[in-house]
Amino acid sequence: MTDKPTPDGDRIAKVLSRAGVASRRDAEKMIAEGRVAVNGKRIDSPALNVGAGDRISVDGKPIGPPDPPRLWLYHKPKGVVTTARDEMGRPTVFDALPPELPRVMSIGRLDLNSEGLLILTNDGEVKRKLELPATGWLRRYRVRINGAVSEDQLDILRRGITVEGVSYQPMEVTFDRQQGANAWLTVSLREGKNREIRRAMDALGVKVNRLIRVSYGPFQIGNLKSGEVEELKPRVVRDQLGLEDRPEPVRRRAGGKPGGKPGPKPGGKPFSGKPTGAGRRTSGITLADRADGVKTPRSAGFRSHGAKPGDTSGDSSGNRPPRSAGTKSARTHLAKRTGPGQKPRPKGES
Repeated sequence: MTDKPTPDGDRIAKVLSRAGVASRRDAEKMIAEGRVAVNGKRIDSPALNVGAGDRISVDGKPIGPPDPPRLWLYHKPKGVVTTARDEMGRPTVFDALPPELPRVMSIGRLDLNSEGLLILTNDGEVKRKLELPATGWLRRYRVRINGAVSEDQLDILRRGITVEGVSYQPMEVTFDRQQGANAWLTVSLREGKNREIRRAMDALGVKVNRLIRVSYGPFQIGNLKSGEVEELKPRVVRDQLGLEDRPEPVRRRAGGKPGGKPGPKPGGKPFSGKPTGAGRRTSGITLADRADGVKTPRSAGFRSHGAKPGDTSGDSSGNRPPRSAGTKSARTHLAKRTGPGQKPRPKGES
């Protein structure tokens, strides 16, 4: 008995995902619903390989060639869900995004009451790759709890804990400080199961009343304000994802920083081939721990601010998280930028 040769090309769901039509799972649903046609013929099974010469359409509209992978950093506010459609009618992350963004997918999720860094991409394969635990990227959170915990209790999390039959991998936990009835912790994990931190803290007898993701692998939230979104430079995306050099696509700014120039209106002229944020400081790449213990290098020409969870809006109690170790102020950055022959400004001069 001889095995049949594997057809050339890629699976149709993978091609749709790469083209930014939908995630691979959603693409399979669209195929089952009869919304996808290949070479003019509707298909009902994802078990089909397609090549460059095949004509693919969705709902009667042909899909274009896949765009280069792109990544955006988004500061998710509280009160929005990370889903494309919510059965309960709650506002979603995607409802609040600037209209000039292409169709994007979130890499991982943050629950309704969590906030902070959410990475968006136009590429389904990139989404799938970065969500795998095998990628080994550390996700770091600032966590405010109501109550107090001892180091012995935190050691339980550091060893790994099982809650209601669900086992969680060891967490990196640092006690920052007690603030009245609340305490601030820094928690890092590589797995990110549903409501993992909240359930683990419940098992210790304390409640999480604020949770902010400040970094995901080498990407940091920096000074990105709640609700803002910012695209990473193509070079940074290629470096961090290990991609080959590709022609840079035309970029449109997804929204300006306060006081900056607004982005183009939908249908307006795109920016020239210059990547978003060129020549300016931005959130993004910093040194970060990898699963293999190697530090991820900072990309050339790409500077970032340290994470400042205290800048996050929405804290009605007035309690601010303490500044993370290693955070540098704007003055420190300016002092380092003072070059030879340049006199620093006298004290009191604005």
